[in-house]
Amino acid sequence: MGFFDRLKEGLKKTKNAITERIDQVLVSFGKIDEELFEELEEILITSDVGIDTSMQIIENLKKKVKENKVVDPQKVKELLKEEIADILSMGESELKLDTTPSVILVVGVNGVGKTTSIGKIANLLKSQGKKVMLAAGDTFRAAAIDQLEIWSGRVGVELIKHSEGADPAAVIYDAIQAVRARKADVLICDTAGRLHTKKNLMEELRKVFRVVDRELPDASKEVLLVLDATTGQNAISQAKSFGDITGVTGIVLTKLDGTAKGGIVISVASSLNIPVKFIGVGEQMDDLQRFNAKEFAEALFS
Repeated sequence: MGFFDRLKEGLKKTKNAITERIDQVLVSFGKIDEELFEELEEILITSDVGIDTSMQIIENLKKKVKENKVVDPQKVKELLKEEIADILSMGESELKLDTTPSVILVVGVNGVGKTTSIGKIANLLKSQGKKVMLAAGDTFRAAAIDQLEIWSGRVGVELIKHSEGADPAAVIYDAIQAVRARKADVLICDTAGRLHTKKNLMEELRKVFRVVDRELPDASKEVLLVLDATTGQNAISQAKSFGDITGVTGIVLTKLDGTAKGGIVISVASSLNIPVKFIGVGEQMDDLQRFNAKEFAEALFS
């Protein structure tokens, strides 16, 4: 199965929640009127697209219907697909790794698939010929270090780690020195799975960022926030909290295959104005892929 087919398969639950209901509504209406738009808006809201984003989509859809002089309800679906693709296309979905070394800092609460995502991103970059190193900056949980070690072995990249309870900033400092010495292309740093309500842990995160800025002031930096798609709108509040502290540059959305709440992708892109850079639609090594707005919309509506 190619990635597009896996994407379609992974979005099956979301497709059932959004597209199939849209199809039912469009079939039941003989003409395009305000009631039709209200029904479509309700479908989007209840599929975790979010209230504000759903209202904006419907407003834009009304304009497109008017501009294109559309009278057949069946043709509304294509315009809706275009509108969603446009929203998802906001921002740069490619990683910006222009310097040697470049740094990727990965943030997110525990349980969202952060360590697994780091392993899969490392694998993707290695397959492109880049020399990648990992830093085990989540020293609060021994399991996090062990899990990252398993992934580094699986992918075949070097891991810099300290013991459990060590200063995360010290781990990142040592990793930066190692990256310079080995002339690696990319350093991917894990950070503690901080609950975004814990102030002292957020302070640790700021310290890590200060070390990176001091040691590699001119390096390209990506801050990727990993969100679990199954949490729906709760992911938005997590993103806002982390964004305030770290300046998130991209979203990694995991577990899309396990939820009907895939509409959260649209909500994240629209309400946070942060591009989705990767999506995960399965457990395999290559099931985390660069996000493509057009493909996503196509898979959702096909």
